[in-house]
Amino acid sequence: MRYDRSHKLYDKAVTLMPGGVNSPVRAFGSVGMKPLFIDSAKGSRIYDADGNAYIDYVCSWGPCILGHSHPDVINAVKEACGKGLTYGAPTEKEIILSETIRELVPSMEMVRMVNSGTEAVMSAIRAARGYTGRDMIVKFKGCYHGHSDGLLVKAGSAALTSSVPDSDGVPKAYTDNTLVALYNDNDSVRELFEKYGENIACVIVEPVAANMGVVLPKKGFLEFLRDITEKYSSVLIFDEVITGFRLGLGGAQEYFGIRPDMTTLGKIVGGGMPMAVYGGRRDIMECVSPVGKVYQAGTLSGNPIAAAAGIATLEVLIKNSPQIYKDINKKAEKIAEALKSTGAYVNQIGSLLSGFFTDIEVTDHDGAVASDANRYTAFFRYLLENGIYIAPSRFEAMFVSCAHSDEDIDKTCGIIRSFTPK
Repeated sequence: MRYDRSHKLYDKAVTLMPGGVNSPVRAFGSVGMKPLFIDSAKGSRIYDADGNAYIDYVCSWGPCILGHSHPDVINAVKEACGKGLTYGAPTEKEIILSETIRELVPSMEMVRMVNSGTEAVMSAIRAARGYTGRDMIVKFKGCYHGHSDGLLVKAGSAALTSSVPDSDGVPKAYTDNTLVALYNDNDSVRELFEKYGENIACVIVEPVAANMGVVLPKKGFLEFLRDITEKYSSVLIFDEVITGFRLGLGGAQEYFGIRPDMTTLGKIVGGGMPMAVYGGRRDIMECVSPVGKVYQAGTLSGNPIAAAAGIATLEVLIKNSPQIYKDINKKAEKIAEALKSTGAYVNQIGSLLSGFFTDIEVTDHDGAVASDANRYTAFFRYLLENGIYIAPSRFEAMFVSCAHSDEDIDKTCGIIRSFTPK
């Protein structure tokens, strides 16, 4: 592989943008490299500025469950663009997408569209606080819910990669009401509720953690969260920005059979366009303006182009379900088996998976952080040189799409099995 043009573009980008990127997770600093600059993508492959082709398991960090440039999605976007890019007014597409979401995720009785997962989570928490009249929230160490000030406490994702789980520039007062529990640890949650229960507005959790690498919930953990939030009249929020429509049409809440009070969606719901959604029980959502007193707004929220991409993506998933999920899950299982041959500990659920280079079971943040960063770096570089693109951070997931062919999977598994760390 040659990276001359990517390197030249990066050298220019660092003079214009912090770190040369517009999101830290895109930087390759954790693996000691300059990032790739991507020129195009089609199906299961991305192509960088130097013309190198890679089988892509980043999938834009999750949205591309259909693969890149799916014709139905591209055509829907082209048609919508022909009618104008934005109106700042309601459109029928917003209704169609909202109805589809409600049919697939029944707990979302009412929804509000926004532009990013960060915005969806921030707005959902504000609604929960407005509904309960309480200030405190509970999040989990290593779970990432976007970069709003009150949630950058023991965050996951790129915050872990750069070893800065708490961000500068966030006043302490912004996080005074954020309580941090341990993922998969019922006792840590119980202790917080016993001390602060009457002041806790909500618990927000990734039902499957995917920003400290993929970490599955232990049996009974999500059920416990449902029970304790009901006991204390707190709001349970599932952050399904990653798991929404990924583990099935109904997301993680359908997969595990648990109905949260509120849900945040992103990535797949926008079909690759900037789109996210929050929603939940009608009585909570009716606290949101203009009906209620919880203010939230957005000039580009419900953008017709993003809505068109989201509708088209969900239509393909609905039309081909459940077979589409069976297929991509089976492909992920094959990759998981190949990863195990390298000595990695593998967490996999549906089409989400992570390999941790460690000898211990990874069930929480501390287990993920204890994995071998140097070995992951060697693994990443080996795969990249052999045309396989995975996340440069060991705290991110691999995503399998329906565009990955059996030949793609076989090639990937063969390369993974041939990895021998020096």
